[in-house]
Amino acid sequence: MTKLKKDLQQVTRELKALTKKTERLTKAVDKLEKSKTTTKAKQTKKKTAKKKAPAKKTTAKKSAAKKSAAKKTGAKKTTKKSTAKKKTPAKKSAAKTSPADQVISIIKRSKKGVHVSDLMKKTGFGEGSVRNIVYKATKAGKIKRAGRGVYVGA
Repeated sequence: MTKLKKDLQQVTRELKALTKKTERLTKAVDKLEKSKTTTKAKQTKKKTAKKKAPAKKTTAKKSAAKKSAAKKTGAKKTTKKSTAKKKTPAKKSAAKTSPADQVISIIKRSKKGVHVSDLMKKTGFGEGSVRNIVYKATKAGKIKRAGRGVYVGA
């Protein structure tokens, strides 16, 4: 009987110690959660304050200044459409070539042939896309295989 009582007393002591530890941990977690929520709230307040406040002030000031200047001088409003008409025509860019055309042109420029890894470096395409392009080009008869992974123009 005495042995059983001692075991029970030991178990109760251990349980009390565990409850104290869990209480400490829950308090620590609560403190962390509170600090995170307060910092997030502060950050969102700062972000919204930075975004909203300056934009309203500057646009209100600018529009008021424009209106007063227009009234004083009697000038008409200038719109964005009128400035868009003054644009010069864009230069014609070279026709964009397809990835297959890029790979085939590189292969045809070489005399000894090009390896797939070199094609990947020159074009910037991935291995799978280069191999797919090469496969389709060989089936179409545009290029020929010179060796393992090396291709020459047909």
